[in-house]
Amino acid sequence: MNESSLPRPNNLDAYWMPFSDNRYFKANPRMVGRAEGMSYFTPEGREILDGTAGLWCCNAGHGRREIKEAIQKQAAILDYAPTFQLGHPIAFEAAARIAEMTPEGMDKVFFTNSGSESADTALKIALAYHKARGESSRVRLIGRERGYHGVGFGGMSVGGIGGNRKQFGALLPYVDHLPHTHGLAANLFAKGQPEQGAHLADALENMVALHGAETIAAVMVEPVAGSTGVLVPPKGYLERLRAICDKYGILLIFDEVITGFGRLGTNFGAERLGVTPDIMTMAKGLTNAAVPMGAVAVKNGVFDAVVEGAPAGIELFHGYTYSGHPLAAAAAIATLELHRAEDLPGRALALEPYWQEAAHSLKAAPNVVDIRDFGLIAGIELAPRPGAAGARATEVFRRCFDEGVLIRVTGDIIALSPPLICEKPHVDRIMGTIDQAIRAAA
Repeated sequence: MNESSLPRPNNLDAYWMPFSDNRYFKANPRMVGRAEGMSYFTPEGREILDGTAGLWCCNAGHGRREIKEAIQKQAAILDYAPTFQLGHPIAFEAAARIAEMTPEGMDKVFFTNSGSESADTALKIALAYHKARGESSRVRLIGRERGYHGVGFGGMSVGGIGGNRKQFGALLPYVDHLPHTHGLAANLFAKGQPEQGAHLADALENMVALHGAETIAAVMVEPVAGSTGVLVPPKGYLERLRAICDKYGILLIFDEVITGFGRLGTNFGAERLGVTPDIMTMAKGLTNAAVPMGAVAVKNGVFDAVVEGAPAGIELFHGYTYSGHPLAAAAAIATLELHRAEDLPGRALALEPYWQEAAHSLKAAPNVVDIRDFGLIAGIELAPRPGAAGARATEVFRRCFDEGVLIRVTGDIIALSPPLICEKPHVDRIMGTIDQAIRAAA
C-alpha cells in the first residue's frame, strides 16, 4: 500500500482552531471528551463544571436525551432536503414553534445555520425592506462600539470589536457606530440594569443629522452585549433607541443570539427589557447547540413589505444550502419543548438573585475593577497587567480549567453564562473557584 494513502495519525497538527492561540494550545492542550448535565469531562474522565453553557449555547445542559433521540429519529426518516422551491414538514413546524415564543406580531421566521449568518441575513432583510418600499437610499447600517454580531462581513462591519476587524482591511461601506455604554463611573458594580447612560442612545440623533434619516436602514444592537464582556443596557437606553428609530423610520434589529431562549429569565431579551425590535436574530440556544442552527424573526409588516411588494417569483434572493435542515429542525423542536416543559426561563429567573449576590461577592478579590450581571449572565472585569492586556484573565481561565471549572474570558473580562439547569451548589463552586484563581493570578 502506498504510504501516502494510509490514514494520518490523530494528532493536533491538522486542525486550525478558531479564535484560539494555536501555538500555545498545541503545546499545552486542554481537551474535553464528553459532556453530561452541568459538566464536561476530559478524555481522562476529570469533571469540568460548565460555567459558560459551552459558548453561551447549551442552555438546557449537556447530553439531553430528548434532543439526542429527536435527532436520531429524524436522521432515519429524512437526512437532508433542500428548501429552495421545496419544503419538508419539520422545518415549518420548527418555525411555528419559534413564532409562538417571539414577541406579538413577530411571526415570520427565516432559517440560517449560525449567529453570524443570522446577523448578515437580518441586515440584508433590512435593506430589502426599504428597497421594496421605494426607499432605496436607505443603505446605511448602524452598529455599536464593542458590539458583536458574528464574523460574516456584514455582522463584522456593524460589530464594534477592533480585534475582530483590523486583520481584514476594508469592510462594508456606509456603516457607522453608536458609542458603547460601558465604563460610566456611576455604574460600576451595578446590580442588574445600571441607572446611568440612557442619554447615549441620543447619538443616533446626531447620526441622523449627519447622514440624513433617508440614508439609514437599520440599527443593530445586542440587548445585553455578551462576547465583549457583559455590557448591560442602562435603564431607558433601549426604550430611547426604539423611539428614535420609530421617529425616523429606521428598523431596529436585536441580536438575541446570546440573550434568547431563557438566558435573561424570559424567552427573549426583548420581553425582559420591554422593547420589541423589528427584526430579531437568534442561534445558540435554539437547538441547545446539538446541531448548528440560527434564525431571524421579523415583524409581519417587514415580511409583508418584502414578499407582497415583490413581483411574481422569488421575493428575497438569499438563503443557505442548510436553511431549515431536517436534523437541526428536529433538535430545535425538542429543545423548545424542553424549555417549555421544564420552564427553563423561569428557573433562570428564580436563581438570578442568588447568582447576582454570588457574582458580586467577588468584589473583594484583588484587581477586580467592576462586576456586571443580568439574568444568568455575569461579567467580572479585572485590571490589566501593565503592558500585557488580557494576560491576567487568561491565566484565570487556565487556572479555573485546571481546578475543574470552565469559564470564558474576553480581554480582561471573565464572562459567565451557566446552563439554565444550574443550581446553587454549582454557583458556589463556580464563584469559589474563580475567587481562588483571581487571587492566585494577582
